[in-house]
Amino acid sequence: MEVPFFDLKRQYQQLEPELTPALKKVFASGVFILGEQGEAFEKKLADFIGVQFGIGVNSGTDALKISLKALGIGEGDEVITVSNTAVPTVSALREIDALPRFVDVREDCLINESQLEPALSSKTKAIIPVHLYGQPCNIKAILKWAEKHDLKVIEDCAQAHGATVGGQKAGSFGHLSCFSFYPTKNLGAYGDGGMILTADSGLAEKCRCLRMYGMKETYKAGVEGYNSRLDEIQAAILKVKLKYLAEWNQRRQKIASFYLKNINHPLITLPLISQDRQSAFHLFVIRCYQRGRLLRYLKKNKIGFKVHYPQPIHLQKAYAFLGYQRGDFPMTERLAAEIVSLPLFPEMRGEEMEYVVKKVNSF
Repeated sequence: MEVPFFDLKRQYQQLEPELTPALKKVFASGVFILGEQGEAFEKKLADFIGVQFGIGVNSGTDALKISLKALGIGEGDEVITVSNTAVPTVSALREIDALPRFVDVREDCLINESQLEPALSSKTKAIIPVHLYGQPCNIKAILKWAEKHDLKVIEDCAQAHGATVGGQKAGSFGHLSCFSFYPTKNLGAYGDGGMILTADSGLAEKCRCLRMYGMKETYKAGVEGYNSRLDEIQAAILKVKLKYLAEWNQRRQKIASFYLKNINHPLITLPLISQDRQSAFHLFVIRCYQRGRLLRYLKKNKIGFKVHYPQPIHLQKAYAFLGYQRGDFPMTERLAAEIVSLPLFPEMRGEEMEYVVKKVNSF
């Protein structure tokens, strides 16, 4: 058997009867930027997450960049975040000349809130907690700490569409939250796309202005802004898909539960799942200190896999100028050497799940 890591074709085959008319409607309208599809999707996602305002942009990276800019963060300002994240979390900071201030993570791969205080400086303006792999951070503790120090909180929800903390959805806690619609996300477009969510009307207005060249009126830029808009085609696709997100997340949780219950290899460490938070299981990430052997074994047995992420950002060449060294974040570095993402997507078949478990257990 061959088990893909992810298969978007299966999802498209199920949705094609709804997607085709939705796209035809966009084409017939003649409106492809900032039209009714985008407005409708902004409202629907905001309602789903539980906030008032949604601002569609062209990527999750731009969602972060524009959120930071809307908060007045810029050159020389520091933002606390983690190093075991996708590069876009940090590249968004660098696009506005701000600096990341990294902190270590706990064994569950999420930001260690006990490390926040030592990272604080007079230049610190915000914190970006990353809800990694679909599992939310201890966001309530982070918010309490941030409020104590008058810092803004931007939730990086690129992998956490529909995840919850105490029944409240990730993305509804911070001053702003940022979502990516990269095709492989729990809610993915057929191209790039992103969304900023907020309960603050003033911040929403700033973000809308910034995504459109800094204009409130056509051809009149009040501030320097960007060209960053979620187009009508992607919005129409995402509006169709949003109806199925809760169902797809339930399927992801079912697959994850099957893995958690049945993988029992002594060399494999299963993901740590918090009882008070519900993961959206964007990824199912195991650990193995003999990872090289495991990856070769999975490849031999035609099981798709990925490593999210093999090199922490503080050790990457592009960010050497930040001055971090190997050993600065021991848990982050240890995890990077051991993690492996197994196949998990809503259309995964029962026999594929069983095959993955059987082969992992016989490694």
